[in-house]
Amino acid sequence: MVPSFLLVDGNNIIHAWPDLLELHQQRRGLAHTELERRLLDYQDQTGTRVVLVFDGKGPKINEERDPNGMQVIYTSGSKSADDVIERLALKYAGKYEITVATNDRLEQDLVISAGGFAMNADQLYDLVERAEREMQRLIEKRRRS
Repeated sequence: MVPSFLLVDGNNIIHAWPDLLELHQQRRGLAHTELERRLLDYQDQTGTRVVLVFDGKGPKINEERDPNGMQVIYTSGSKSADDVIERLALKYAGKYEITVATNDRLEQDLVISAGGFAMNADQLYDLVERAEREMQRLIEKRRRS
């Protein structure tokens, strides 16, 4: 079985999900943290490896690995999240099942042409929500047992 990866354009998703946009407007880090939490839960529920990429401003790319395996990348000021996601998708689409989550149509087309898959922010929201509902269902079922 080929491992699957979900590459997420973090800022694009934050600006597309109303609840995250509201958090972002209060304080930027709140939205980042909440998106990371939701995607980590999704990764734990599904086994899909998540790589979350944010536009950064520093002199170099910074990468963090959650102890549970989720990778978070902050790009350098000279690279955008799109640049990093496209490079990863082009490099790994032949080896792994790669899906990119963004509303950027050009980025979606590039990933699809490389052999990957693409989804928009609404589709990602639905996917994450379904995983959360399934987790809640399993927890409730376990409590009743």
